[in-house]
Amino acid sequence: MPDTNAHDLIQILRKCVGTTHVLRDGDLSAYEQDWRKRAHGKALAVVRPANTQEVAQVVQACATAGVSIVPQGGNTGLVVGGIPDHTGTQVLMSLQRLNTIRSLDANNLTITVEAGCILQHVQQAAEQAGFLFPLSLGSEGSCTIGGNLATNAGGTQVLRYGNARDLCLGLEVVTAQGEVMHMLTGLRKDNTGYDLRHLLIGSEGTLGIITAATLKLYPMPAASLTAWAAVPSLSSAVKLLGLAHQQLGANLTGFEMMGQFALSLVDKHYPQLRVPLWQGSPYCVLLENSDTQSETHAREQFEHLLELALEDGCVCDAIVAESLGQARNLWHIRESITLAQAEEGLNIKHDIAIPISSIPDFVEQTHARLSQEVPGARLVNFGHLGDGNLHFNVQAPENCDTHVFLKDNEVRVNTLVYQSVKRFGGSISAEHGIGELKVNSLPTYKDPAALAWMRQIKHALDPQGLLNPRRVVREG
Repeated sequence: MPDTNAHDLIQILRKCVGTTHVLRDGDLSAYEQDWRKRAHGKALAVVRPANTQEVAQVVQACATAGVSIVPQGGNTGLVVGGIPDHTGTQVLMSLQRLNTIRSLDANNLTITVEAGCILQHVQQAAEQAGFLFPLSLGSEGSCTIGGNLATNAGGTQVLRYGNARDLCLGLEVVTAQGEVMHMLTGLRKDNTGYDLRHLLIGSEGTLGIITAATLKLYPMPAASLTAWAAVPSLSSAVKLLGLAHQQLGANLTGFEMMGQFALSLVDKHYPQLRVPLWQGSPYCVLLENSDTQSETHAREQFEHLLELALEDGCVCDAIVAESLGQARNLWHIRESITLAQAEEGLNIKHDIAIPISSIPDFVEQTHARLSQEVPGARLVNFGHLGDGNLHFNVQAPENCDTHVFLKDNEVRVNTLVYQSVKRFGGSISAEHGIGELKVNSLPTYKDPAALAWMRQIKHALDPQGLLNPRRVVREG
């Protein structure tokens, strides 16, 4: 973009959002570097609109100038989908100032919030009104609702409540042309044509910019209990899941699996957390039981489930948290695996979905191939077993330069894992999205007709290709 045109656009953007909210100088790494520190871009400017009207004005100005926009929420994404490229020609639009909770409708069980609201703040607002907003992620203290919806975030309670898309009833969106699309309905039934809401959720800012959403609320459970169980194998973990479905029904809200090496990293880097039962078993499982009746009933259900599991041999040992503090500590251990991996060094991450019944065979066969192809590589296997989502990550061998390991092995490891995922009828992205990190892999593992439709939709809604270009699908 010529300097004169860039200067003119910057002046227009300053009029749209105020001079202090068009950032060009100083340290902008909080916006230009991804959370994993895998990529660093350079923006023409970081623009911070305060409301939907300002978002629309910025989009209109950029569309007129032919300048692409990268929308960004809390910048906690894991697939390099929310930072600018290296050209210095893209506008990075941060939605963090759109952080108002607009309304809470107790009778309709909905809350309407702006895209920049931090997930934890929405959870707290719901709780203060006596309700539950169940989306729960490790990054909930910094990720935003707009980003959660743009990536269709998952988390630890998908088993009971579904992904972000299942919790959203309506959207307010700015289109690629700068028009505001008002769809902030709290309706649970609306058969008036194509469901544009679901088209936009999970589109990672490539079709429109989400500025607000109407979300579902639920009654607070009467009690929520957590159990930690050591299991002798992944097959046993799957069997325990089946027993839990039978015994707990809809009360089963969480079922997380953690491999022994994953837990050993937490024990190594965060010994104060005191990881239970991990040394004697190859896997541990974290279960959550949310009961509508009472804590006594929930505990009786849990204890009966674990008795059956111990008798059946699919559980070696188990504990039930005796207090809210103990339960939080168990969940903190699970959520610390990602941080412990980072402490150990760079690793090759995989966010995959496999049919639950096939997970034991997938892990056994894929791990065997990894061990053969990349000797010494360490498998950090954990994830949301209850919904079939594994974080099947590969850590460099001990005492190895992790940067060199990634450079030499990342493509080969990804290919090996993704081919195995395809063979088992799975998905190469369960909850993190595609972004830039997986955009070149997608054509190999996505149905060609589906991919062609995705390209056509992108071209129809964003003919200039200005919204988060070269993310999710590459045109042409």
